[in-house]
Amino acid sequence: MINTLRAKFLGAIQNKKINIFLLFLILSFIILIFTKLSKTYTNTIAFKIKRVNVPEERVVLNTSDSTLNMTLSTHGFKWLSYYFNRPEIIIDFSKDVIESSSKYIWTRNKARLFNTSTFTNQVKIIAVYPDTLYFTFDVNSIRKIPVELRQNISFSPGYDSFSGFLISPDSIKVVGPEHVIDTINAIETEMVSLKDVKSNIDITVKLDLPKSLKEVRYTNSDVNLNAEVERFTEGNLKIPITVINTPDDLKLNYFPKEVTISFYTSLNQFNLVKPNDFRVICDYSKLNSEGSFFIPEIVKTSEHVKSVKINNQRVEIIILE
Repeated sequence: MINTLRAKFLGAIQNKKINIFLLFLILSFIILIFTKLSKTYTNTIAFKIKRVNVPEERVVLNTSDSTLNMTLSTHGFKWLSYYFNRPEIIIDFSKDVIESSSKYIWTRNKARLFNTSTFTNQVKIIAVYPDTLYFTFDVNSIRKIPVELRQNISFSPGYDSFSGFLISPDSIKVVGPEHVIDTINAIETEMVSLKDVKSNIDITVKLDLPKSLKEVRYTNSDVNLNAEVERFTEGNLKIPITVINTPDDLKLNYFPKEVTISFYTSLNQFNLVKPNDFRVICDYSKLNSEGSFFIPEIVKTSEHVKSVKINNQRVEIIILE
């Protein structure tokens, strides 16, 4: 019993010594780190270039000059912050560059680097490479480009949209070099897929903007897509046929004298559709090669129907002596 208590006591003392040793080891490591970070080091790091206040009517063409290599002398804490958060140099085109021909020119002296918050008194700039940057530019052109909807939308049976799909805005402004934006004929939306639609559509759709044209800016990145969805039905009407372009010295007869048309419209507008809204003709100048029948055409239709078709595909004629 005594031997057991003695062993436990000695073990506790040993564990306490180990804990104290570990504590001193950690404190020593922390002090070492702080000592190292407090020292001054010289190294080269690539700064990102951020362009600000570029004139609206200009576009910078070369995007390759996106970094600036700088050799700095500063304490370890500052270097640590650089490695965790990549630093950037702000080039203000309203005061840090000079314009020459078709280029903006940036120099180290013009930039007044020491006046920025990036470089405090604790940071010494040893070297800058390159010490001069050239930004070629072009004069912007502005064009309104139509927006085209890419869609795979299907309605539930008996439902449709009379006015169709409405995009707002239906065109956007594209700003960029003339030789670039002249190649853009339309801006498409991302694909919109909807099935069995039976209620109104009101959604925001992203535009599929060309990612390769980095020097081009767009006034919109998305558009609104709207459609009023209603119950639809079909109807039929009999419409008299009018024959046109018949020679004055020719008498003819034709059958039938009227055709049946089928129209597709919303329930709300069904009763507004009248026979007088339509006109069907047979044009003698388009008589078939055998001279035996006409193909009837609809030349006037109702504003209250979405689609219309003629059920009779031919009208027989008889030439009278």
